[in-house]
Amino acid sequence: MRDWIVQGAAWPEGLKLEPVRKETGEGPASTGTIAAAPKEVIDIRIKAVEQLIKQLEPTMKPYTDEIPGTGVKFEMVPIPGGEFVMGSPENEKGRNANEGPQHKVKIAPFWMAKTETTWNCYTLFMYKEEEKMVMKLRGFKPELNAVSDAVARPTTPYVEMSFGMGTDGFPAISMTQHAANIYCKWLTAKTGHYYRLPTEAEWEYAARAGTTTAYSFGDDPAMLDDYAWHDGNSNFKYQKVGTKKPNPWGLHDMHGNVSEWTTDQFIPDVYGTIKELVSNPFRYGKSLYPRAARGGSWMDKPEKLRSAQRIASTPDWKFQDPQLPKSIWYHTDAQFLGFRVVRPLIIPSSEEMHKYWTTEGEPD
Repeated sequence: MRDWIVQGAAWPEGLKLEPVRKETGEGPASTGTIAAAPKEVIDIRIKAVEQLIKQLEPTMKPYTDEIPGTGVKFEMVPIPGGEFVMGSPENEKGRNANEGPQHKVKIAPFWMAKTETTWNCYTLFMYKEEEKMVMKLRGFKPELNAVSDAVARPTTPYVEMSFGMGTDGFPAISMTQHAANIYCKWLTAKTGHYYRLPTEAEWEYAARAGTTTAYSFGDDPAMLDDYAWHDGNSNFKYQKVGTKKPNPWGLHDMHGNVSEWTTDQFIPDVYGTIKELVSNPFRYGKSLYPRAARGGSWMDKPEKLRSAQRIASTPDWKFQDPQLPKSIWYHTDAQFLGFRVVRPLIIPSSEEMHKYWTTEGEPD
């Protein structure tokens, strides 16, 4: 909260916050978390955040970030905060039951990667020695990796993970949700900016880009070739990112090319539990399967590329993995699957950061 004040957030006159004790006794109250604050304090905190967002959101601009010492860059696009109707109407062609009932969601502003994460970025995370070699050739000292070297890195893959479809400018694929989360943690350590996977709600909000139609360009799948790679035009492989038209907010390949991880647990009937406007929903992972992905891919028919389409991970995504136990890093059979990163406008606490990077139990 001190940071909010330093940045100019308004603070109610006469307000004094008292420390809240941590429960340490036994029984149901002993959760190891901070006890719930009084409602009036929570309301003040919410108002302070809202005031800070109001001040900072107008300053959000597109920017290019670089993985230090490597010359590898990626572009980020500002996504304005707002409300939208999540899910699909019952009469939408190709609709699945888990896309309803529709409900209103409020989303805080954030930046989202203009394209899916490419092999150019992801390979530096996968292969530590390659990252060091690139930095050495560019004359950068290893001290740049002082923080990022503490982040766990994937084991060496047992097959060539692009499966011959291309690497330079192509989307990285076949990683588990756990691997994508740890990449975000590594990228944060490298750049100093907090990156994570989008939530399901953030992803759909950004994909729709203010639209209410089946796709961000309308309801006519005949237009899909202008905006997406799918089973009818992909030549049976993924394609370079950013080669199709963007959606109204400047994001490429939100429909098709590769499906994209979100940070949520996949809960089929979760929309039915939402009775009123909900802010920034996030379903914390408690079980290995299923986890939620979005967007459809180069392997899918047009109805699978709709903005509301939800995808649930399954053990079949690593069926051919020869390792026992199976890898926590790779989905051998998910050559349709990638991800893109987001960066929230308001930097969360360290505890909140790790909440989005990790899950309870075994990683997917």
